This record gives sequence, C-alpha cells and structure tokens, in this order.
Amino acid sequence: MSVAFVLDWLRGKAQVNQETIQRLLEEKDQLIRCIVEYQNKGQANECVQYQRVLHRNLIYLATIADANPTSPSKVME
Repeated sequence: MSVAFVLDWLRGKAQVNQETIQRLLEEKDQLIRCIVEYQNKGQANECVQYQRVLHRNLIYLATIADANPTSPSKVME
C-alpha cells in the first residue's frame, strides 16, 4: 500500500528518507505503467483508481520537495 495512505494521526511522524522517496518513485513508475496498459486496452474507467493513487503520491513527493529545499549551488566566477 502506498505511504500516501498513512492514517491522519500518523502523518508527520514517519521519517522521510531516501529509501521512502525511492519507494514512492518506483511505485509511481509502476502506477504509470498500469495506467498506460489499461488505456491501451480501452479500459479507461479502470485507470481512475490508479490515477488517484498516482496523484496522491505526486502531491506527497512535491510536499517533501517543498519542505526540503536544496542547498544553493556554487556560483562560478
């Protein structure tokens, strides 16, 4: 199950680390493959549940990215 479905009372308590992010990225890849497969079969209605999970995961990843700004790159002179 996606980590995006964490219960409300547990949110904010999970540690976000590289492993969690990598798992979400791998899950995103699999979800996209499932969505494309269903679309190619003409089963667009079956895509909806996967699209919702994908959307939640993308929002979660964006939230993580916004909360952890990257260090500024060095300006070359």
